[in-house]
This record gives sequence, C-alpha cells and structure tokens, in this order.
Amino acid sequence: MDKKKNGFASGIGFVLAAAGSAVGLGNLWGFPYKTHDNGGAAFVLVYVACVLLIGVVTMMCEIFIGRRAQANPVSAFKKVGKNVGWLGVLAVLIPAFIACYYSVLGGYTVRFTVNSFAGNAGTFIPFAGSGLAVVIYTAVFIGMALVVVMAGVKGGIEAASKVLMPVLFLILVATAIFSLSLGEGVKEGLTFYLKPDFSKLSGTGILSAMGQAFYSLSLGMGAMIAYGSYTGKEINLVKSTAMICLCDTAVALLAGFAIFPAVYHYNVIHGSSAGAFQGVGLMFQTLPLVFEDLGTVGKIISFFFFAMVGIAAVTSVISLLEVVSQFIIQKFRVSRKKAVSVLALICFAVSIPVGISLGQVLGGKEGAITVFGQNLLDLFDIITNTVLMPVCAFFSCVTIGWILGPKKALGEMAEDGQKLGWFAPIFAVMVKYVTPLLIAAIEIFGVYDLIFPKNAEGLRIFSSNGLGITLCAYGLLAIGVILYFVFLRNTACGTNADEEA
Repeated sequence: MDKKKNGFASGIGFVLAAAGSAVGLGNLWGFPYKTHDNGGAAFVLVYVACVLLIGVVTMMCEIFIGRRAQANPVSAFKKVGKNVGWLGVLAVLIPAFIACYYSVLGGYTVRFTVNSFAGNAGTFIPFAGSGLAVVIYTAVFIGMALVVVMAGVKGGIEAASKVLMPVLFLILVATAIFSLSLGEGVKEGLTFYLKPDFSKLSGTGILSAMGQAFYSLSLGMGAMIAYGSYTGKEINLVKSTAMICLCDTAVALLAGFAIFPAVYHYNVIHGSSAGAFQGVGLMFQTLPLVFEDLGTVGKIISFFFFAMVGIAAVTSVISLLEVVSQFIIQKFRVSRKKAVSVLALICFAVSIPVGISLGQVLGGKEGAITVFGQNLLDLFDIITNTVLMPVCAFFSCVTIGWILGPKKALGEMAEDGQKLGWFAPIFAVMVKYVTPLLIAAIEIFGVYDLIFPKNAEGLRIFSSNGLGITLCAYGLLAIGVILYFVFLRNTACGTNADEEA
C-alpha cells in the first residue's frame, strides 16, 4: 500500500493532525473539572490507566480500519463486511452533529481571545445571551476551519497541524510554568492534583475517568478512521498510536498544572471560591476572574490561554469536518471546495439555534429553546458523547476482534510492514475481550445515569427527559442503519483514489 497523493506527507504530520483531533476542549476544561469533582490525583491515575486499556487499543483499531481501506468510514467498514457498513454511516453522522455545537463553543474561544485585553471577567452570561455576537463569532470560527479543510490533507490539515499543535503545546507549558510560580495557594492546588486519596474516588468517579479517557481521544467519531485512511506504509501504526495518546494525555495533565495552582491561588488570596469549577463555568467564568486578579500580566496570560483553547477547538473541528467531507466527496464525486463549503454552511445554520438556546438557558430566560429539558448544545452533546460514540467505538473493536479476527488483522499488519512484536498477543486479547467490555460499561452506565440520575439527596430517580434523550439517540442510530441498508449497502461509496481522480 503506497502513500497516496492526497495523504499525509510524513509520520509526524499524521501524528500532529490526529493529536490535534484528539486534543480539544475536553482536555482543557473537561479533564480539570472532572478531576476536581472526583477526588483529584486518584482520578488522574485511573484516567491514565484507562487511556492505556481503552484508548490505545480502540485507536489502533480505528486507524487500521481506515488504513486498510484507504477510504471514508462507510467504505472502510464495508471492506470488512457489507453488513457492518452501517457503522460507517454512524461514524459520519456523529461528527456532523458534534461540529454543529462544538463550533458554538469555538466561537466563544475566539471572542474571549480577542476580548482578553478589555477584560473577560463577568462577561460570559451577557455574551452568551447576546445572540448576534455569538452567531458572528461562530461564523468566524467555522470560517477558520473551513479554510484549512478546503486546502486538503497535505496543504491544509497537515500543514496547519504542524504549526498549530507545537504552538498550543508551548503556550500550555508557559501557562503552567506561570501558574506554578504564583506563590500562595499553589502548594494546596498541587497537593490536591498530585497526592492520591482513593477514599474520595467513588464508582461514579471511576466511570467518569473511563469516559474522559474515551472522549478525550476522539474515539468513536470517525476521525481516526478518516485520518488513518490517509496513511501509507511509512507510517508506523503502533508508534503513531502511542505518540497520539501520549500527546493527548500530556495536554490534559499540563492543563491541570495550568489551572489548579491558579484557581487555588485565587481562592487563598481572596478567602473564597473563584466560582464554578465545572465545564463551561470553569473556562469562561472562573478563569477570567483569576486572570483579572493578576492585572496587566493576567490580560496577557488570558490572551494566550484562550488562543490556545481556540487552537485546540479548531484542530478538533477540522477533523470533524474532514470525516463528513471525505464521505461526501468520495460518494457523490463532488469537488472538495464544494463539499466543504456546503457542509460548513449547514453546520453554521444549525449552530445558530444551538447558540441561542445555550444563551437563553444560561441567562435564565423564560421560554428558552429546550428539548427534553436540555438546551440544544447539551442535547447534541449527550446524544453523541454519552450514547452514540461508545456504540461506534465498541463495534469498531468488535469488527477487528470478532469479525475480521485478531489473527487476520495482525497478519495484514505484518504484510503491510507493521510489526507489533511483544504487543501482538496483548492486543489480540484486549481487542477481543477487555476493551469492548470496558466500552460497553461506559455505554451502559452512561445511559443508566441518564435515565436514572441522582437527585440532590444522592438518590436515583427516574427521568422521563433522560429516557426521551436516550430514545432519540437510538432512534437516530436506527435511521442511520436503515439508510445504509436501503441506499448504500449495494452501491459503491468511493475511496481516496476517487478524490485523486
């Protein structure tokens, strides 16, 4: 299998692009706030273990599936067997949905970057509810990703990743060093982050660590299949997978060093909490307070920090758009510019009500746009992250572990110049038994928590909204399966070679 004309030009280009897909907002705020909510260092240790048990094996499966087919996810799964091609449809639908809401958050990062010197403290809720401003910044963010994807794999995705990923890493390291030098409160923050206390880690925390490791690596969303299809013999599958997981985990761990000392410093100085230490609140409410407290230096740090977050967001959306664009280009034989442009317009159109809904809910507006009790951003996020992504990743492992078979997969890898050595028997056992079971646990307990969430007293209660979201997600899955067997199973869905032609 020779390197394709529209594939990655180098191994480092592939690793940086795939790492860019994996590194995103989940690393820079999801990991810190989940670490805070689940006991600190003990959560971190479980998270790292889950990266090894779930992340490495699943990522190898997805990259290999794309690599052996040199095609989009639908064609890639069809090459294993026509009856599993529906997984490719799911792998295309998921990133399409994610791109629509992720772009809204990407727009937030652009706004907070350019507004750093004016001061971001206290501006989150007013901005979120501004409507037009959110739409404009979302358009700017999508435009940035559009330009990169439209330029192709080598000239766009790989070239951008070679610049953006090192810049992101350098800014993150510099921010972490600055946070560690703040003085008061730093020791308390590091103690919480680095000294394990397993008494504070519950079963829910362990499941949260499993989920974070899974979602952080962009598994179950077609990105690694698409990127894997652009690799040739010169790309070492095992080493590349290890490097991608290492880069992604390093960014998450560094984010903890950047955030915990700074927030704890603020808390010690003021004798009170800086604010919400969770999700969106951590990134756009708590940290701006910390930066403002640092004066002029804080404004500079704020600019580079949010620029870094913006880079992480845009490299992730680039991969989301590429997965869907690749399928459209190869199946319908349209130009890359046309496919990406139409896709970006659709994502932007859907992002408008998503952004407005989020702003209305955050601002406590009566009559806010909600479905099943959720704003549209959270709804899309739950459908994709909690329900559909684990399904896609689970069956990716099943495809290699049970349908193709570890022996045949390892044989094909060997014929392709990929030698797993001592890792081969471990991979065979992991892909067939361990990793699918762990992913199944993420799916089952995620759905259970959705339908039977805990109330204020910590008791499980039935949620009709949670059930509605779950049925909606599986309904979407069913539609994807039906579309495949009716329209795609017995027709060609294209390959990378078709785009070259």
